[in-house]
Amino acid sequence: MKIFLDTAELSEISRLNETGLVDGVTTNPSLIAKSGRNILEAIADIAAVVSGPVSAEVTATDYETMLAEGRKLAAIADNIAVKVPLTPAGLRVCHSLSRDQIMVNVTLCFSAAQALLAAKAGARFISPFVGRLDDLGADGMGLISDIVDIYANYDFATEVLVASARGPQHIVDAALLGADVVTLPPKVLDQMYQHPLTDKGLDAFLQDWAATGQSIL
Repeated sequence: MKIFLDTAELSEISRLNETGLVDGVTTNPSLIAKSGRNILEAIADIAAVVSGPVSAEVTATDYETMLAEGRKLAAIADNIAVKVPLTPAGLRVCHSLSRDQIMVNVTLCFSAAQALLAAKAGARFISPFVGRLDDLGADGMGLISDIVDIYANYDFATEVLVASARGPQHIVDAALLGADVVTLPPKVLDQMYQHPLTDKGLDAFLQDWAATGQSIL
C-alpha cells in the first residue's frame, strides 16, 4: 500500500521523505492556507522534493474555471495530480483532463455510487473520507470495502486513496481491505512507529549491552 502525506509543510515532507516511506503527497486549499505560502510556489517546491504524485486542488466550482486551473496546476510538474471535487462539474473536468493523460484525484467522496462515477470519468485516484464518516457515526471502512469490491468487479484502473485517516488503525484497516493508497498527516505516520513493547525491549537490550563494556566501533 502506498503512503501519501497529507500536508503542505515542506519541512515535514522533506523530513519524512528521507525515510523512504513516502510515496506521494496530498494537499488542499485549507492546508495551503495554513502553510501561509503562495499555492503555485508551494506545489512546485513539494513536487521537486517528492518523486511520486502530488495532489494539487482546484479552487473554482464551475467547469471552465476548474479546467483552466487544473491545466495550470498540471503544468507545474509531471508528477502533479489535479484534485477536483466530486460534483458534476468536477467529474466533467476529470474526464477532460484524463483524456489528456493528466492524473486526477477526485476528492470529497462519501458513497460507493460517487466512487463508481469517478472511476467511469477516468479518475486516477478516488479519495473517500473515512474519518469524517466515522465522526457522523457512519462506517468509513465499510465504504472502502464497497469501493474496493466494485472496482475489482469491473477492473477499474482508479486507485482507492483512503483520506481523512485519524490514526494507525485506519491505516491497518485500509491495508486489510486492499486499498491502494492511504494519505495521512505527518503525526499519524510518526505514530505508526510507536509501541510501548518496542521501547521496553530496546531499553533492555541497551542495558544488557552496556553491562558488557563492549563497543562495536
